[in-house]
Amino acid sequence: MALKEYKPGTAFNGVIGRTFDVSSPAWPEPLRAKEGAPNVLFIVQDDTGFAQLGCYRSPIATPNIDQLAANGLLFNNMHTTALCSPTRSCILTGRNHHSNAMSCITEGSTGFPCGNGNIPFENGFLSEMLLQHGYNTYALGKWHLTPADQASAAGPYDRWPIGRGFDRYCITLPRTSPKTITSPLKTAES
Repeated sequence: MALKEYKPGTAFNGVIGRTFDVSSPAWPEPLRAKEGAPNVLFIVQDDTGFAQLGCYRSPIATPNIDQLAANGLLFNNMHTTALCSPTRSCILTGRNHHSNAMSCITEGSTGFPCGNGNIPFENGFLSEMLLQHGYNTYALGKWHLTPADQASAAGPYDRWPIGRGFDRYCITLPRTSPKTITSPLKTAES
């Protein structure tokens, strides 16, 4: 049986009777992506260029990436910062790495405005924007965007994936054991 829903801010459309057996529940409709909204997938590979991907006519066989590329969009004008953390910050915010205070990897923070390793919250992540439009978001793999002094079980967690618009994540954080992977079931609610 499907749940009866109503738009938040509108009147309850269930029935409240004198007893439960003559009542019917209804719930506020959750925010969902619009019907037909495209899936969004970013694959970030460190130390990789066009020469390593078959979809760009590399002699190296990359059949799974080739299949994804055949059914999606290919971009061929990526600006890289030559380091993983700054490049990731540029991709997720659409801003220059210096605007993101990420002039180096997080462990190389300088303490100066363009290089303190703390991406300003006003520099919204794509994941935060997608979340506001009803998308489900998931981060997988190497994160490397949390300042080194905040990458422990003690937190704070506002610069971890759940603090930057990801519903769920399964990642490695710098300065933790290579075997330490956070739970894929970790959500903003838990």
